[in-house]
Amino acid sequence: MRVLGVDPGLTRCGVGVVDGAPGTPLSLVAVDVVQTSPGDEIATRLLGIEVGIEAVLDAHRPDAVAVERVFSQHNVRTVMGTAQAGAVAIVCAARRGLPVALHTPSEAKAAVTGNGRADKAQVTMMVTRLLRLDTAPRPADAADALALAICHVWRGGAQARLAEAAARTRTQRRTGH
Repeated sequence: MRVLGVDPGLTRCGVGVVDGAPGTPLSLVAVDVVQTSPGDEIATRLLGIEVGIEAVLDAHRPDAVAVERVFSQHNVRTVMGTAQAGAVAIVCAARRGLPVALHTPSEAKAAVTGNGRADKAQVTMMVTRLLRLDTAPRPADAADALALAICHVWRGGAQARLAEAAARTRTQRRTGH
């Protein structure tokens, strides 16, 4: 499975593509940060993020997209920008018919480090180790995007199977079969 992980942000939007399957070694396909200028209008910034994500989708053709789920922060402006950048990634994936998963930061941290409260340095170290990289991905947004992709490779298949089973159960209850 090839997964694009997106760590949304208006100024720096981390994007990382990983190949792998549960129980097999992971491999790095690509990692980058889409950057926009804080001085630009919001529409221009969101368009820049869309262009960057579309380029990654065109170049690497992932099977799924994993986006960081926005969580409550103290700074409302930061939350809004993060949510808007995340929505752009979701729309880009939906336009191509790609499945989208949202993972919380603590889910991604737990997947790669075993600790949902791991700090950025621990996440970066484990991403580097899991992908067998010579150097750590920088900045942290890039490592976080890779952590989201890894999280989805390892957990996404199970989540999809659970959702399918729940849907079958609902259908069986409605139809009596």
